[in-house]
Amino acid sequence: MQNMVIGIEGLVGSGKTTICRELLKKIPNTVLLNAGNLYRAIVYTMLKNGATLANLKRSGKNLDIREMIDLLKIEIKVENQETVVYSNGERLEEEDLQSKETSLAVSEVSNTADNQKAFGFVYELVEQLKKQYHVIFSGRAIMKIYPKCDYHFFVIADLDKRVERKCMQYKNREKEQEIRNNIIKRDELQRSSGFYEYDPITIEIDVTNCETIEDSTNQVLQKIKIAENV
Repeated sequence: MQNMVIGIEGLVGSGKTTICRELLKKIPNTVLLNAGNLYRAIVYTMLKNGATLANLKRSGKNLDIREMIDLLKIEIKVENQETVVYSNGERLEEEDLQSKETSLAVSEVSNTADNQKAFGFVYELVEQLKKQYHVIFSGRAIMKIYPKCDYHFFVIADLDKRVERKCMQYKNREKEQEIRNNIIKRDELQRSSGFYEYDPITIEIDVTNCETIEDSTNQVLQKIKIAENV
C-alpha cells in the first residue's frame, strides 16, 4: 500500500504547525517534514554568525539556498516522528527557528533568493521519507516543490485570531500591535513571493471559529480518505 503525502500550508499564525502535530497522533505511521525549518535554519545560522537583516536583503538575489545548505552543514534527521535540523552538528531549537527575528528575516530573504535547487533538495527528501512513512509536509510553495501531493490544504483564519495565537506563542514578550504589524508585513512578503497561491487540488480550511486544535484538525481529517490510504 503506497504511502501518501499531505501538504499543509497556511497564513502566518493560522496554526498550521499545531495541526500537523495533531495529525501525527491521528494517522498511523506518519512523519512531519517541516520544510520551513530548513529555510529558517539557514537564516538563523547566518544571523547568529553576524549577518544583519539588511545584509541578507541585499544579498538575497544572489543567495543560493542549496549552496547554503552545504556551506552551513545543514542536516535533516527524524526524531520523535518529526524532522529536526542540525547546523554544523548542533541541533537548532524550535524556539530559535520560530522567533520573530528569524521569521521576519526568512520572509524577506525568500522574496528574492534562488530557491530552485533547494526545492529539488526537499523533493528528494520527501521521496525518501515516503518510502517508510505517510508524510505530513508543512512549508511554503508545497505544490511547486512536490506536485505529487495526495492532498494539499491551506489553513486560513482572520487577522484578529492569528494575532491572538501569536500573542500566546510569544507569551506576552511582544506587544500586540507589534505582533499585528509583523503578521501584516509577513503576509505581504509571502504574497509577493508567490507563496499564498492555490493549486487545483488545494482545499481551504478556515479555522477562525474553531475553539480547539482538535476542531481545526478534524476539518482536515474529514477531507482525507484515511481508510483507503492508511
